[in-house]
Amino acid sequence: MSGQQTKRSRLPSREELVAFIRERSGKVGTREIARAFGAKNADRAALNRMLRELADHGAIDRRRKRLHHAGTLPPVVLADITGRDGDGELLARPTEWDEDAHGTPPVIHIATPHRARPGEVPGVGDRALLRIEKSGEDDVSARVIKLLDRAKSRVLGIFRSVPGGGGRLVPIDKKQLGRELAIPPDGTSGVADGDLVAVEISRSGRPGLPMGSVVERLGSITSERAVSLIAIHAHDIPHVFPRSALDEADRAGPATMAGRDDWRRLPFVTIDPPDAKDHDDAVHAAPDPDPGNRGGHIVSVAIADVAHYVRPDSALDREAARRGNSVYFPDRVVPMLPERISNDLCSLRPLEDRPALAVRMVIGSDGRKRSHTFHRVMIHSAAKLSYEQAQFAVSGRTDDITEPIAQPVLAPLYAAYETVRRARDARSPLDLDVPERKILLKGDGAIDRVIVPQRLEAHRLIEEFMILANVAAAETCERARVPLVYRVHDEPSQEKLTALRDFLATIDISLPKGGALKPDGFNRILAQVKGRDVARLVNEVVLRTQAQAEYSSDNFGHFGLNLRRYAHFTSPIRRYADLVVHRALIRALNLGGDGLSEDTDARTLAEVAANISATERRAMKAERETADRLIAHFLSDRVGATFDGHIAGVTRAGLFVELDDTGADGFIPARFIGDEYFRFDEKHRAFIGHTETHRLGDPVTVELVEAAPVAGALRFKLVRHAGAARQRTGQRPPQRPKVRERDKHRRRR
Repeated sequence: MSGQQTKRSRLPSREELVAFIRERSGKVGTREIARAFGAKNADRAALNRMLRELADHGAIDRRRKRLHHAGTLPPVVLADITGRDGDGELLARPTEWDEDAHGTPPVIHIATPHRARPGEVPGVGDRALLRIEKSGEDDVSARVIKLLDRAKSRVLGIFRSVPGGGGRLVPIDKKQLGRELAIPPDGTSGVADGDLVAVEISRSGRPGLPMGSVVERLGSITSERAVSLIAIHAHDIPHVFPRSALDEADRAGPATMAGRDDWRRLPFVTIDPPDAKDHDDAVHAAPDPDPGNRGGHIVSVAIADVAHYVRPDSALDREAARRGNSVYFPDRVVPMLPERISNDLCSLRPLEDRPALAVRMVIGSDGRKRSHTFHRVMIHSAAKLSYEQAQFAVSGRTDDITEPIAQPVLAPLYAAYETVRRARDARSPLDLDVPERKILLKGDGAIDRVIVPQRLEAHRLIEEFMILANVAAAETCERARVPLVYRVHDEPSQEKLTALRDFLATIDISLPKGGALKPDGFNRILAQVKGRDVARLVNEVVLRTQAQAEYSSDNFGHFGLNLRRYAHFTSPIRRYADLVVHRALIRALNLGGDGLSEDTDARTLAEVAANISATERRAMKAERETADRLIAHFLSDRVGATFDGHIAGVTRAGLFVELDDTGADGFIPARFIGDEYFRFDEKHRAFIGHTETHRLGDPVTVELVEAAPVAGALRFKLVRHAGAARQRTGQRPPQRPKVRERDKHRRRR
């Protein structure tokens, strides 16, 4: 049946559709199904209706125009090795799996490698990148591509000395809060009070505290400036460059004009945060002189030519691939590349010649990109600006740097942006209003304050020009049939949409059943609540309804941006994905000998994409945990103080609260909610009492009961609830979508 056309036009049964999608490898869409079953154009509407119904019932998954059998694994998957079977074969389960949608995750049988060097043999407790070799309903087998994390045989924590010798280990993991380890005098290895250490557990499961011995001193935690050390070591983030990579960086010299176009007379500018140390991108715009494009613009985006310095399979390349991305903490950056490369040779410094890979885009008067060309160039940036500087300059408040360039350079940039914005508004990408907080430190590393940076037109200008450049990169590689790593963002699952629909019904907003919800549909919902008390809550819930963006060698579009093809091209100093895209462009356009090798195919890039998606998630988690620890330090001397916040999560154990001023997350145990008896309503994610109901999004006043800076944990008790007077009159509290209660991180574009 699969692949053969029937002689007579007919619609397949639902069972035949599911069987066809399960058996079919490669792309499966409506066109392939219609061809296989001989369905005519007149049958397409009915066929699409059947596919929607199957997706609604969870029988298949839909990723834009691609279909696959629900609950199956992708070709490359991140998995945790959980045990062994009776024959000693390793067993694993996928690290990320939607149990609400697909039930229990499949068990993966891992073939033991016949040839493996010491240190590369997988074991129970490890996390690995797997290639699925066989996937059936009851039999999934795979081989290990790469080991990412070894089993946690050590416990990290802060050593606290005790009188008489020895000490205690205070765990850094919130889940282990209050579960200390005893360290005997002969197991301290000479560490001092306050040191971050790794401890090997030597006795557990017996009366008394578990025992352990210090096996490594990782640093001294004497101030907030050292808090990021905890996340670096807890998540095994590579932070020391191997000698071979540093030697390569030291040997590198400035690029020459060989093989490059001379763009040094174009007055490019970089626009970044004021504390940026490296500058990936520079921009320039001018009116298009072509009479056939009256009102149009020429926008040029120049990106640091990292590929010139970081050659495939070099020591620098291997280390960059291992790190995947730079990691940003309030007090430090763990860079993907050594400073010699990232802050010097590749950084697009002002008034210095720098090599770049640039795209020249012709923008029509309607704001749409008409055409583009890529070039390997040498540029000479005219100025380094902060977002605020650029914004002030176009508003008439210039300084010594912006005065000479305000009219000839910045004014055309903003004019081009105003045109591009019209096309952006017509495209209607997802437009969430979820404020991002930034922690500012004092000179000694302590928190000065927590702010919500203002979103300026300068931010949006750079964002839109970078999006245009990213789209151009993906289109060029596709046109040349060169494989690349896409930045993809799947549409929300039917399960999450159903939960969102139920939630919106509680605030009298209807969400139609059936059919895919596009970004502009979410925007209409957000527009309905703008200015209302529930606006913040609705934005949060819509955010949690979204899938997480990731990297993939298989394109299924970017839902949030409402784009059919999208690739990260604009930040190769800090993201390995962008370096891969640069190499793909070099190969596609014959721009040099340092592009993707001819034997690099989609299968190889699938492994790269899975790895850098994992390193991105690792970085996001480490950054989030560090912010939690810093704020816990900040509030540790304010136990007993009261704060305003809102309920950010509801579980059987209690309420999660987010403070309004700092954005800090904390927990109210159920026993601290109130004096009356409360019943946890799992369906509506609410605590319902006789006189009060505590629900997601409600404003509250809380008292800080405990702050644990090492774990980044805050514990509160409820002082006042805005809904205290609300009687139980049948009012339905909002439902919360079935996603992780603490999934607070933003799904990065």
